[in-house]
Amino acid sequence: MSRIKDARSGGAGMRSAWAIDERQVLVTWAQAWPGKLTLLTFAFLALTMTLSWQEALFIVAAMAFFAYWPQWRSLILFASTYIVAFIFPHGSIDDAIRGVAAHEGFAEVSTAALSYLALIGFSLIAWGLLAYARHHKQSVLAQRPFLSMITIEFVLCLLSYQGVLHGLPRLMLWSLLCVLTPYFWYLAYALVDQRSKDQSSDLFQLGVFHPVWGGASSIPIGKGAAFLRKMLAKNPEEMAITQIKGVKLLLWADALLALKMLLKWFCEDYCHVPSVSDAIDASIHGHAYSLGMQWASLLWSVSSYSLRIAISGHFIIGSARLAGFRLPRATWRPLESRTLIEYFNRFHYYFKELLVDFFFLPTFFRVFKKHPRLRLFFATFMAAGVGNALFHFMSEIDLVESMGFQGALESFFSYAFYCLILATGIGISQVRANAGYRPSLSIWGRIQSFLVVWGFVTLLHVFSDETRNHTLLERVQYLLSMFAISM
Repeated sequence: MSRIKDARSGGAGMRSAWAIDERQVLVTWAQAWPGKLTLLTFAFLALTMTLSWQEALFIVAAMAFFAYWPQWRSLILFASTYIVAFIFPHGSIDDAIRGVAAHEGFAEVSTAALSYLALIGFSLIAWGLLAYARHHKQSVLAQRPFLSMITIEFVLCLLSYQGVLHGLPRLMLWSLLCVLTPYFWYLAYALVDQRSKDQSSDLFQLGVFHPVWGGASSIPIGKGAAFLRKMLAKNPEEMAITQIKGVKLLLWADALLALKMLLKWFCEDYCHVPSVSDAIDASIHGHAYSLGMQWASLLWSVSSYSLRIAISGHFIIGSARLAGFRLPRATWRPLESRTLIEYFNRFHYYFKELLVDFFFLPTFFRVFKKHPRLRLFFATFMAAGVGNALFHFMSEIDLVESMGFQGALESFFSYAFYCLILATGIGISQVRANAGYRPSLSIWGRIQSFLVVWGFVTLLHVFSDETRNHTLLERVQYLLSMFAISM
């Protein structure tokens, strides 16, 4: 049955005006070339808000080729993804390699060249691992892909650690580690996909490793190839609807970006609200800001972070929808969350899915089978706590080089504490929801739910502000000082 509704039944007001993907006339028009070109033009203009016009044009063109030339999709996806990786590189990998290159006496060597060589090497290794897992289904790699990947990551980290190897061998292994880490979860999904009977081609699998639409995110937004193929539009009508929704989401991302810029000007430039890190620094050195400014700092930091997550996710999903992938939004109305587990689902859907796939489900099916509540809580804790902490520690693996392994761990204590408290709260919320607890739908009930959920999230942000400048004790003291409590 068609999902299209007559415009007159689309509702009234802004909801009806915004639901243009439900208008049959527009959907029909979007299936013809004038409509297609118009949508792609709007998408290009929307993307130029955050990308150079060259990169925006390339992404839109690649998505159009993928959508309209189905017989060449795997090759188009593979080629466009790696063209973006080589022509529009992100500098984080180069920065991580530069320190080791200088320490090992290769300061004059191009770190960009090293990262390119490491990317080529990683791609060939990944291709080999996929083939091995596909042809040896009883192997440890095929049966335990995540544990195998963690082992590989750990061994590379150990071998490239200062004092184990020296010179060029260490530099090459470190370069490979710096490339592997942001690709880690993509390869893990690809290895899991090798179990399916209807497998994606290797070109398609490698093409969704940091896909052309995915930016620099280490989170596979869109999950693996199997999920993406399942979500691909099946006919011209679905394609048109998906592309219209994609353009809508890109425009909504632009609107949120404008809001973020306006709030940034008001909070930082006009009101001079400090960052949480600066506010903690001032408190430590005896020049604490007023309580009002401390709370403003925390609220602005949470708002800015939430908007950043939503905007980046909307741009990625909007771009993927141009290719015909009917993907759910990464962030969906988190302010409407009535429980912590609902917030966990709404705030970053694909990060939650990653934690569920690699931590929750393996734990849930293996432990405490005779104790259902403990089983559910522990599996949720493993995902929101252990998985969350591991993901973020791995994403900053370069700290192991700059601070040493012990220093990197010590700098991570605050975030580990954040994961502990967050996972405990989400685990309890999950158990309560499974037991049938539902917050009140009354106005007061909704307000109360909002204050509880976002109050919890806001207070915890003191420990997760993405800096490594302060100890756990300093953060605890700062949080208590915000309530006029001294230690």
